[in-house]
Amino acid sequence: MSKKRVEILIEALPYIRKFCEKVFIVKYGGSAQREIKSFCEDIVLLKYVGINPVIVHGGGQEISETLDKLDIETTFYQGLRITNEKTMEIVTMVLAGKINKQIVMSINNTGGRAIGISGIDGKLIKAKKKITDDVNLGYVGEIININPLPIETISKAGYIPVISPIGFGEDGKNYNINADTVASEIATSLKAEKLIYLTDTDGVMDESENRVSSLTVEKAKFFIEKNIVQGGMIPKLEGAISVVKAGVKKCHIINGKRKHALLEEIFTKSGVGTEICLS
Repeated sequence: MSKKRVEILIEALPYIRKFCEKVFIVKYGGSAQREIKSFCEDIVLLKYVGINPVIVHGGGQEISETLDKLDIETTFYQGLRITNEKTMEIVTMVLAGKINKQIVMSINNTGGRAIGISGIDGKLIKAKKKITDDVNLGYVGEIININPLPIETISKAGYIPVISPIGFGEDGKNYNINADTVASEIATSLKAEKLIYLTDTDGVMDESENRVSSLTVEKAKFFIEKNIVQGGMIPKLEGAISVVKAGVKKCHIINGKRKHALLEEIFTKSGVGTEICLS
C-alpha cells in the first residue's frame, strides 16, 4: 500500500470513530443522479463503517421527461410542479417506482442492503394539500408530521432506507412533496448528525466566486440578505439554517456530480463543499 493511501486512511479514522452509529440524511437528486455508481459505493462504505445513512431522493427531470413522452402538459408555480390527478399518477410511478428501485438495486449490486419506501409506507410522511392565494397546486403537499419508526426499524435491521418524497393525506389522497423539504423534516425528526444536500455546484460561493468551506448560521443569513447567493442556492441555504437551528449538528452542500464527494466531505479536514453549523 502506498504512503498516500495510508495517509488517507489515517485521516479518515477519527471521523469514522466520531460518526459511528450516527444518522446521516442524504438528499440525492438532480444532476447528482448521473453519478449513481460512485454515490452508491460511498453510501455502502458509510454503512459498513457504522454510520446510518438515510437517502431521500428527488426526480424532477425524470418526471418531466416522462410527462413529455406521454404528451401531458406540465406547469410550475414558484418552482413547484402543479400536479393534477393524472400527473400525480406519473409522479408516483416515476418516484416510488422507477427511480427508487434503481437506487435500491444499485446499492444492492454494490454490496449493500437497501429497502425502498415512500412516505406513504408505514405512514411515514403525513401531509396535506398546499394552499396558495394565487393558484390551485393540485396534489402538491406540505408536511404535517414525520413518523420516524419505519426509518429507524429499517436502519436498525442493517438496511439502508431509500425514501421517495410522496406523502399521504387524511383525505385519502397522495401528495407530491419537495424532496429538499422532506430531507430537512426527516433530519430534524431523527435528530440526525448531518443533513447532506447533493447539488450540481461545489457549495456556497463568496463574492469572489470562491468556495466557502464553512458558514455559521449568522454568516449564512448574511449571504442571503446581501444577495451573495442567488437562485436555487437560497432555499437550500435557508433549509440548512432551519435544520441546524432545530438540532441537526451540521448541514453540508456539496457537488454530487463529483465522484466520491460524500467521502471527501465527511472524512477529510478540508472537505469539498460547504458546511453550515450553529456557531
